[in-house]
Amino acid sequence: MAGKKINPTLKMLLELGPIVLFFIGYLKLKDEVFLIGGNEYKGFIVITAAFIPLMAASTLALWKLTGHLSRMQVATLILVVLFGGMSVWFNDDRFIKMKPTMLYLLFGGLLGLGLLRGQSWLKVVMEEVMPLQQQGWMILTRRLCAFFFGLAVANELIWRTQSTDTWVYFKTFGLPVAMFAFFMLQGQLFQKYGAEEEEAGPAE
Repeated sequence: MAGKKINPTLKMLLELGPIVLFFIGYLKLKDEVFLIGGNEYKGFIVITAAFIPLMAASTLALWKLTGHLSRMQVATLILVVLFGGMSVWFNDDRFIKMKPTMLYLLFGGLLGLGLLRGQSWLKVVMEEVMPLQQQGWMILTRRLCAFFFGLAVANELIWRTQSTDTWVYFKTFGLPVAMFAFFMLQGQLFQKYGAEEEEAGPAE
C-alpha cells in the first residue's frame, strides 16, 4: 500500500537527520570519556546510546506522517536497537559496527533466496518506482544481491582493520555514496528493460 505524500525535504530530514546528528556528535565527543553508574563510557558509546531513541523517533514520525514504512526502514530500526543496545549494554563498540554487515547480509540473503526460487523479490517492493520488464528485474536483483554482499564484506574489513574514525566516515559517507553510484550505473539496464518497451505494441 502506498503511503501518504509528505514534503520531500521533511522526508529527507527524517531519514538522514539521525545519521548526520550521530556524525556531528561523534566528532564532538569521540575523545571524551564519561563516568556513568561507576563505569567509563567512551564518547562513541554515549553517542550510540543517544542515536537509538533518535532513530526510533524519526522512524515513528515517518510512519505517522506517511502511514507506511519500507521493509528496509523497519529492518534498519530493529538492527539499530538490537546492535546499538548491545554496544551500550556491554560497553563495546563492535556491536554497532557490525550492524551494517547484518543489514546487508539480511537483504542480500533475502534477494538470493528469491533468486533461487526463480523470483525477483526486489520487484515486489520497487515495481512502482522502477517499472521494468521481468528479465530486467532478474538482472537487477542479481546485481543488487551481489552488491549487498560486497558491502557487507567491505564493512567487516573496514571496522576490523581500520580506526573508528575511518569506519564512521565510511558509514556516514561511503555507504550512501556507494549505493547512489550503484543505481546510477544501472542506467543502461533501465533503458534496455524499461516497462514502456514491454507495453509498446507492434508497429502499425
